[in-house]
Amino acid sequence: MSSRDSVLDRIRQALADVPTQETPEDVTVARDYLRSHAGTDSVTLFAERVADYRARVVQVTADQAPATIAALLGERGVRDLVVPVGFPGELLPPGPWHCLSDEPPLALGAVEAADAVVTTAALGIAVTGTLVLDGGPGQGRRMLSLLPDYHLCVVREEQIVGDVPGALARLDPARPLTFISGPSATSDIELDRVEGVHGPRTLHVLVIATEPAPEQP
Repeated sequence: MSSRDSVLDRIRQALADVPTQETPEDVTVARDYLRSHAGTDSVTLFAERVADYRARVVQVTADQAPATIAALLGERGVRDLVVPVGFPGELLPPGPWHCLSDEPPLALGAVEAADAVVTTAALGIAVTGTLVLDGGPGQGRRMLSLLPDYHLCVVREEQIVGDVPGALARLDPARPLTFISGPSATSDIELDRVEGVHGPRTLHVLVIATEPAPEQP
């Protein structure tokens, strides 16, 4: 018997007493465990954890966002900028950069040669300092955020959740999910860290504050 057969045989034995008509939905799973370790200020924790990964975090108000994005792109000397379909136009002011739309889809070489990409995010996870992209408006195909050397990601405070269980509850598992915790990095057996091996070497995260609700008359 091969190792594969052995594993499958043990699974069959474990499931032997399960009624054939039973489905996963028929079994209630207890969810009374601690679902978040984030505390009360998820936004501050998110910023701290993202920075721990050597990413730069900038927190701004909504009216400061366009100028801040322009300044960050200017600092990098960006010329060719990938802008996924659906990225909010009001957040990206005119500049010396050439915006590359992915509609129709850009060629692989064009994406790889671009200086930067600017995207939105599906949400952020405070405890792990993670951004999650799901291919929604302003996020684009997975390769758009993996090939350019610089990724500028915009996330709003209301999109930041405390911990992984809260994130999974808000995500659609059928969508192409990309979890990003800092710039791409790896290290060899000597623990020498090398950035940019599997994606952008530089990650900047712009956190836009939630605007207070207008006062009721």
